[in-house]
Amino acid sequence: MKFKDFKYERPNYDLIKETLTNLMQNLKASTDIQEQKHLIHEINTIRNNISSMSSIANIRHTINTEDKFYDDENEYWDEISPFYQELDTNFYEILVNHSNKNNLVLEYGDQLFKLMENSLKTFSPEIIEDLQEENKEVSKYVKLLASAKILFDGKERNLSGMTPFILSKDRTIRKAAQEAKSTFFINNENKFDEIFDNLIKIRVKIAKKLGFDNFIELGYLRMNRVDYNAEMVDCFRKQVIESIVPLASSLYEKQKARLGLESLKYYDEKFEFNDGNPTPKGDSNWIIEQGKKMYHELSSETAEFIDFMIENDLMDLTTKKGKAGGGYCTFIPDYKSPFIFSNFNGTSGDIDVLTHEAGHAFQVYRSSWIEIPELLWATYESSEIHSMSMEFFTWNWMENFFKEDTNKYKYLHLSSAIKFIPYGVLVDHFQHKIYENPNLTPAERKTIWRKLEKVYKPHCDYSENPFLEKGTWWFQQAHIFEVPFYYIDYTLAQICALQFWQKMNKNYQESWKDYLNLCHEGGIKSFLNLLKVANLKSPFEENCVENIIEDVKKYLDEFQF
Repeated sequence: MKFKDFKYERPNYDLIKETLTNLMQNLKASTDIQEQKHLIHEINTIRNNISSMSSIANIRHTINTEDKFYDDENEYWDEISPFYQELDTNFYEILVNHSNKNNLVLEYGDQLFKLMENSLKTFSPEIIEDLQEENKEVSKYVKLLASAKILFDGKERNLSGMTPFILSKDRTIRKAAQEAKSTFFINNENKFDEIFDNLIKIRVKIAKKLGFDNFIELGYLRMNRVDYNAEMVDCFRKQVIESIVPLASSLYEKQKARLGLESLKYYDEKFEFNDGNPTPKGDSNWIIEQGKKMYHELSSETAEFIDFMIENDLMDLTTKKGKAGGGYCTFIPDYKSPFIFSNFNGTSGDIDVLTHEAGHAFQVYRSSWIEIPELLWATYESSEIHSMSMEFFTWNWMENFFKEDTNKYKYLHLSSAIKFIPYGVLVDHFQHKIYENPNLTPAERKTIWRKLEKVYKPHCDYSENPFLEKGTWWFQQAHIFEVPFYYIDYTLAQICALQFWQKMNKNYQESWKDYLNLCHEGGIKSFLNLLKVANLKSPFEENCVENIIEDVKKYLDEFQF
C-alpha cells in the first residue's frame, strides 16, 4: 500500500484509556504466563496503532508545515502525547512489579525491563503539563526553522536550499550565501534565545519535580542509556581531544593548502576542492534509480528492502516550500513500514541521505519482527551505527553516482567523518555545560559555545562574521533544542562505523554478515551488548579510538585524487 493511502484517524483517547486500563488490570491479576503473553500482545497492538497514527501525522506535517489539517494534528499530538506516556508508565509499573516478573524477563529479555525501569524514573502525572509545554516549544523551533525565506540569487529559498551556494566553487558566493543564511538567524536571534530559554526552564522544572538535582541525569535516562554514564562520556571526550582533534586540524590545514588560501574561513570549511566538491551526476529520480541498482547488487536483503520502499512511496526526498528542514527515518508499525524524509539539494549529501537514512530504515525493516515498541529500535547510539555503517558498506557503488569524482567523494566522506567527531563531542559538551548551569543568560551560553569551539575546532575562523564569532552556530543544531543529550550518540556510532570500514577492507562478506546480525537484533540488547553481536570494540575501551585513527590517517595520507 502506498503511503498516500495509509489511513490517518485521530485516536479516541478516552476509549483507548478505558480499553488499556482493563487489559492492564487483567495482566496484573493474571497468574498464567500464556495469558500474560496474550494480554501483552493485545496491549502492544493498541500501542503500536497509537504510534502509527502519531507517525503518519508527523510525516505529513513535516512534508508540508503549511497544511492546516496536519498542523492542527501536530498541535493535538503535542497536547495528548504526555497522556499516552502516562498509560505507558502504568503498563511499565505492572510489568516491573509483576509477581511473575522473572518468567516475563526470560520471555522478553532484561533490556526491556531496564528500559521500563528507566522510563518510570522519567515520568509522573505531575509533569504532564510541563511535557506539553516542552512539546509546544520544540514545535515552535521546528516551525521557526521551516519559516526561513531567504532571497538569494533571485529566488526565495529555505535553509536547505542554501546548501548548494554554501558549497559553490566561487568563494564570494560561498561567503554571501553564509551571510544570507546568518541574516535569518540574526533577525530571529531573540526568538531562538527565548525558545531555548523556555526549554531549559521547563526541563529543569521537570527534573526537580522528579527528584533530580539537575536535568543531566534525567536527560541520560530519557536517552535510555543503561550501560554507560556521563563520566564514561567525559573520558571519551578526552580521547577525542587527544587523538582526533589533531588529525582533524591537519585535514583542515591540507584543505587550506589544496585550495591555495592564506586562511581558511568559516565559509570555506565545507568546500574541499578547487574544482568543486563531488556532486551526483543526475536529478533526484536518477539518484533513486541508481540507489535501487546499488541495493539490488549489494545483497538480497537490501534488494527486498529498497523495492518495498520505492513501491510503497515511503520516501519524501526533495526540498520544497513549507517543508520542514533536515532528514529523518521513522516507522509506522501498523504497516510495518519505515519512512525516509529528507531535503535533496544537489550535493553529495543527497547520496549520504540515501545511505544514512536508508541504514536506519533497513535496520527497522529487518527488525520489524519485533512487536514490542521499546525493542523495535535500538537505543540512539546503537541506531546510528546502522546508518553510518551503511554509508561505508555502499562505497563500492559510489562510482554509479559520482563517476569521475568517486575518489573525491570517498576522501570527502572519510575526512568529513573525522572532522565531524570533534564537532559532535562539542555539541555534547555544550549541553552538559548548559544543564549544569541552567541560569546562564543567552549571552553567557553563546560565550561557552565559542570557548568550546576553540577546543574542539581550533581552526574555526569567524572573524568576518561577528554574529557567529559571539557563539551562535548552535542555533541551527536541532538536536540541542529537540532531543537534549542526543549527539554524543553520533560520535560513538562513528567510531563503530569506522571499525566496520576497517573490517570490510579486510573481509567484506564477513563484515556484512556482522552488520546483518546487528540489524536483526533491533533493540533487544543494550549498546555494549549489541557491539558484541557485531564483533565491534566499545569506543570506551582503551586504545579503541587511537587504533582506528591510525588506519584512517594512513588511508587519507596515501589517497590519490
